Amino acid sequence: MAPPMPAQTLVDILRAEGLTVLEVGNWRTHNRTHKGPWGPVHGVMIHHTVTSGTQRTVDLCRTGYTGLPGPLCHGVIAKDGTVHLIGYGRTNHAGPGDGDVLRAVIAETPARPRDDKANTDGNPHFYGFECENLGDGKDPWPQAQLEAIERAAAAVCRHHGWGPRSVIGHLEWQPGKIDPRGFTMDSLRDRIGDRLAVDPEPAEPAAVGGPYTVEKGDTLSAVGRELGVPWKDIAKANGLTAPYRIVPGQELTTPSKTGAVKPAAPPRPVVDLSRLVAAALADPPKRGTPASYHGVKTVEQALVKEGLLAPSLADGHFGTATRTAYAAWQRRCGYRGAAADGIPGKTSLTKLGAKHGFTVTN
Repeated sequence: MAPPMPAQTLVDILRAEGLTVLEVGNWRTHNRTHKGPWGPVHGVMIHHTVTSGTQRTVDLCRTGYTGLPGPLCHGVIAKDGTVHLIGYGRTNHAGPGDGDVLRAVIAETPARPRDDKANTDGNPHFYGFECENLGDGKDPWPQAQLEAIERAAAAVCRHHGWGPRSVIGHLEWQPGKIDPRGFTMDSLRDRIGDRLAVDPEPAEPAAVGGPYTVEKGDTLSAVGRELGVPWKDIAKANGLTAPYRIVPGQELTTPSKTGAVKPAAPPRPVVDLSRLVAAALADPPKRGTPASYHGVKTVEQALVKEGLLAPSLADGHFGTATRTAYAAWQRRCGYRGAAADGIPGKTSLTKLGAKHGFTVTN
């Protein structure tokens, strides 16, 4: 929950994120605030426009149409990645949606409820970006546009201190909506999470270090965080350019500021809470030992050191034994009953990490 930022701040943070921003007409005072409140704000909502042609898209979103007057968002993100600011304040973009979803956005919970109700006005509570696309599943999303969406949402989240789960699609808010179509919101949130967590690029390029094998679910910046190396240095060392895609099994050369093949001290592992919780919820019913997230093993090794899990069961699979062991850890932290259900929470996981040398994010 936060008061909306001033209009000038929005311009400043978008440009600071590396975006090209065009200010359209009287956008700072063009709004629907006379029809209802603007704020408190809780998140960012992404849409597609069902239009083609940037100027036509900007004009439509600025003026609206019969039955839905503009502005229809705060910013239009064009195919070339340019952000056109067209309104500020309350705008007609979110409409009525599910109050349970709003509460999940506020709490930044990993599991988002189904949007099966339209009982809450979303226009006061979300910054809205309309993205130029026909929304037919065939119209391509250029990389410049996808990166601009990522940057715009990350800039707003960074300003307010929100995480990536504060960013949702219109389809996750209002029953019957399908936008944005053509990419998944989970993939967008992953990239936003990486952008919010990446280290700044160092002034001097890093020397070449040792190898790293890409695992399922890895992104370049997530690897950088885990190894304690800026992701752009990894990209340079491996000749990677935008969109910086990596695939499981790929061998990466990891740079080191010292130039040593191996760092003097091992990097502090990073455990992503949302991915850990997803593994805890998904793994127990599975057969075998699917390592759905490499951070599971880090947590299991800590539970082994606590004497709560047998070493042979620290296999990267968050199964029933691991869940039972984690529930025992929660009880050591003072939780009882349903609060000690074996599903990791931020407080208990942070305590475990502080004791056994890993960092918790998200």
